[in-house]
Amino acid sequence: MTSQPKVLIFDSGVGGLSVYKAIIARLPQLSIVYTFDNEAYPYGELEQKTLLSRVLGIVQRAVLKDDIDLVVIACNTASTIVLPALRAKLQIPVVGVVPAIKPASLLSHLAVGLIATPATVTRPYTQELIQHFSPHKPVELLGSTRLVDMAEEKLRGHGIDLHELEHILAPLHNKIDVAVLGCTHFPLIKEEIQTVLGNQVRLVDSGEAIARRVAQLLSLPMDEEDRGQREKHRIMSSTTPWEETALNMELNKLGFGIIQNCPYPMDA
Repeated sequence: MTSQPKVLIFDSGVGGLSVYKAIIARLPQLSIVYTFDNEAYPYGELEQKTLLSRVLGIVQRAVLKDDIDLVVIACNTASTIVLPALRAKLQIPVVGVVPAIKPASLLSHLAVGLIATPATVTRPYTQELIQHFSPHKPVELLGSTRLVDMAEEKLRGHGIDLHELEHILAPLHNKIDVAVLGCTHFPLIKEEIQTVLGNQVRLVDSGEAIARRVAQLLSLPMDEEDRGQREKHRIMSSTTPWEETALNMELNKLGFGIIQNCPYPMDA
């Protein structure tokens, strides 16, 4: 492993940037390669076989091309499907994300709300998490694709319609005291979700836990001081993103260079 370890963060869209923020805040010494398969976005609508094939192909190629030390699958939908196959293919650590049901259940005195994509809400894996980690605490499920689009829009400079957000989150009103942001897109609109749900509801996501796991697997100290100017992190997409100019402006603020287009299937 190099003195500046390389971590690949993969998602279908830009939601994984919330995971990037959590990791780089605690581990600024890392070099990040962010890859998103926006051609197949959203992953929740793909057949499992197609999703598995795309993730394996894109991630394996990126790992070889960029000499990656660790992979983070920053997508709940993909994590529930690809982790065993990906770990069997790679010789480096692979970290996935799952809805933070366990910590939320421990924090809750009333009930937990799981806000996720429809695919994550209905997946058997999610039900197993609830049964295992919250057997005695009610869990209210809310699946929304529109929230994912809102996060994508916010990263391109669009405002969030709080009235629309309030309508989406209405089924959770006065029912929960802890909400799990069960999609990596959702922390990108955390402030707006908090405004709608109110300060009496605590919001929980997986970003901090992922950062700790990355530090552990790479044997790195957390909260190390960021010394000096670093090169821009790299970011790649499987097709040209919509409103690419606006997105690149925001990515620049986050420490990334210009988006590079790497079509799938990718040539070796």
